[in-house]
Amino acid sequence: TSPGWQLWLSLPLSLLFLLAMGANAVLLITIRLEASLHEPMYYLLSLLSLLDIVLCLTVIPKVLAIFWFDLRLISFSACFLQMYIMNSFLAMESCTFMVMAFDRYIAICHPLRYPSIITDQFVVKAVIFIVARNVFLCMPIPILSARLYYCGRNVIENCICANMSVSRLSCDDVTLNRLYQLATGWTLLGSDLILIFLSYILILRDVLKLKAEGAVAKALSTCGSHFILILFFSTILLVFVLTHVVKRKVSPDVPILLNVLHHVIPAALNPIVYGVRTQEIKQGIQRLLKKGW
Repeated sequence: TSPGWQLWLSLPLSLLFLLAMGANAVLLITIRLEASLHEPMYYLLSLLSLLDIVLCLTVIPKVLAIFWFDLRLISFSACFLQMYIMNSFLAMESCTFMVMAFDRYIAICHPLRYPSIITDQFVVKAVIFIVARNVFLCMPIPILSARLYYCGRNVIENCICANMSVSRLSCDDVTLNRLYQLATGWTLLGSDLILIFLSYILILRDVLKLKAEGAVAKALSTCGSHFILILFFSTILLVFVLTHVVKRKVSPDVPILLNVLHHVIPAALNPIVYGVRTQEIKQGIQRLLKKGW
């Protein structure tokens, strides 16, 4: 990235990173210590926070080291490890959003069946599915990049080890890498997004049928902020993909900036939107603060 971008982005990025780490840590501690929050919905929130923390720690410290101290070196193995964690954990986060949308659908559209469907066993199975699907399907991405022959320059035109940014440095044909990245991205994230939208369409349809006073407003308030956050997560990812497609028409710094922000802004917003707007979590945080005081 250009020095001008680094200068004005360093401080906000540092603050966002600290906010993301602190907010997710508070949310995890609150859910762990408050017995009233030991329920499936809050376990899914804990999983989302853990994914956010790992993603942030994988990407942002190295980016800040580049921006603040110009420490640009990264080893071959560390680069491919970062690539793998970024791809697999972003896909895990998308899948977690999908499971949480299903949780909200059952809670609002089938409230009487919710305790029998969304159980602790359901959460365990969902976590196994989330991890297994994305760990195995994303594993070929760094393997395909590592098998390439790198014979030229070793400077990545990015501040993170994105798959195609690294693959472009090789002297081999990267068509297979590009096709697998595209197919995996659209299959995993695309299918999650379709199911998320379907869940909220069904929720909206059933909510509009409610006749109890205040029921519609309460249901929309619960799901509205969740949906906006998921939409933001998907939109910034889509914009990042589109800027890569039309890269000749935009500044090369734009996709890099979007890629970095996509790893920290959702991580900072998730615990605020999902946590602070949830009354039980707010009360849990207040009780913990009183005990600590």
